[in-house]
Parts: sequence; structure tokens; C-alpha cells
Amino acid sequence: MPATPTPLTDVPGPPAGPAGIRLVVTDMDGTLLDDAKRIPDGLWPVLAELRRRGVLFSPASGRQYATLARQFAEVAEGMVFIAENGTYVVRDGVELSADPLEGSVAASIARTVRRLVAGGVDAGAVVCGKRAAYVERTDEPFLAEVRKYYVEHRIVPDVTAVEDEMIKVAVFAFGSAEHSVAPALAEFAAGHQVVVSGEHWVDVMNRTANKGAALRGLQRALGITPAQTMVFGDYLNDLEMLDAAEWSFAMEGAHPEVVRRARHLAPSNNDDGVPRTIARVLGL
Repeated sequence: MPATPTPLTDVPGPPAGPAGIRLVVTDMDGTLLDDAKRIPDGLWPVLAELRRRGVLFSPASGRQYATLARQFAEVAEGMVFIAENGTYVVRDGVELSADPLEGSVAASIARTVRRLVAGGVDAGAVVCGKRAAYVERTDEPFLAEVRKYYVEHRIVPDVTAVEDEMIKVAVFAFGSAEHSVAPALAEFAAGHQVVVSGEHWVDVMNRTANKGAALRGLQRALGITPAQTMVFGDYLNDLEMLDAAEWSFAMEGAHPEVVRRARHLAPSNNDDGVPRTIARVLGL
């Protein structure tokens, strides 16, 4: 990987690489969505042309499957959703892969967050199952953040007592999650992943689970190579996914480590960076 990614204006034209793209994968927040959490209008005609050409488009996000499916409801048929940071992959309502978290581990993480909150940190746990996401906090500011990413969520008296197949625990902090929450979850890092997935979010998953692992599994299942894959990302939970594609793009303003790992740069999420780059590279 080059130390300095190639700007979009320097991306080569159609010969061998771009013409063979069969799979386009994009992160959502900070990548495809603008800062107001809107899908750019320019994406829809691009998706129609990708479908016409037989190119698969796949959102890959820390967001819940139900949330992603709702956002792309009009074009969801045949689309693969890499949800919950790669722990749950679904196509047309059928589970393609999952990497469940042991229930005892999910409960232990939730208890750690309770202690963190008791100590004065303004945070809350979202215990993510296949059926729904579960929370104990009931205040509107917290629930407003939960709703952005977890359409199917339930308020319960005790998240450690829920019966569901858990796949991830996400923790939201109103301050910097990297500084206020991640250190408190370090005890789980020996056997699990503790990933800062955004300014206010930390996710805990199995060590084997990430967007990159899910993407590589999808590539194997479909017979698609990294050279035929285009990926977009902006934050630390996108790193492994970028490594799985030769056409990897960091968004303008992405985390410095993402910029270092990607092969190319794309315009920002507020400048229609994903659809513009797809159209530019594939000559749409």
C-alpha cells in the first residue's frame, strides 16, 4: 500500500482494473451519508447503472440490518448488507453469515458500561441482537442517537436478561468515545475487538468479526477478487475492509490511519464523494 494515497483526479482510466469491477462496498456514516445523515441524490442513478451492468452494491456499516434495509428499501432486492460492523451479513432477508458474541460476554460488557455511567461518564450500552437492539437508558437525547442506527430497538429493564442471539455491543458516549469509553473496555481486548467506530461510538465484537472478514467471505462466496472490488471508508472500523480491495478509497477528511491504508482518495461525504468516484472510475 502506498504511504500517500492517490487523489481521485489521478485515478487511471478504464483499462484492466476499473472495467472489471464487480463489487462496490461503502461505509455509511462519514462516507456515503453527508453530515446530515442523508444519502446523496446522485447515488440512485449510479445504483441503477451498476445493477444494469451486473455490479453488486453493498452497504457496510456499524448500523443495524433493519436500518440499512429501510434506507435502501426501494432498491434492496439482491443487495448484500454488511451490517453491525461485519457481524451480520444479509441478502434478501436471508442470513449469509454471522459471528455471534457469547451472551455472557455481552452481559459483562453491559455491566462494565453501567459502572462507567455510575462513575460519571455520560454513556449507554446498546446490546445488539439479530432480532433487535436492546437498551436500558430511556432519556430522549440517548434514544435519539440510538434511533439513527437502530430502527429496530427495544427498551428493556435489564439488557443482560434478554433472550436473543447477540452479535455486538455498541456503546455511545456524548463526549469522545475514544477517550471516555474505550479505555474502560480495554479489559475485553484480549479476547475480543474493541473498535472506535466513530467520534461517539465504541463497538465490542468477536476478534474474528470485522467488515473486512465479512467482505472476504462475500468475495469467496461470489468468486470476486480484490482486484474486482471497490471500497470506500473513513474511520478505523473500515481498515480491514480497505485491505480487501485493490480499489480502496479514503474519503477526504477521513481518519489519518484510513488515509494511510487506502490506495486512493475520494471527495468528502458532503461533496457526493462516493457516487462521483464510482461514476468517475467506472466511466458511468
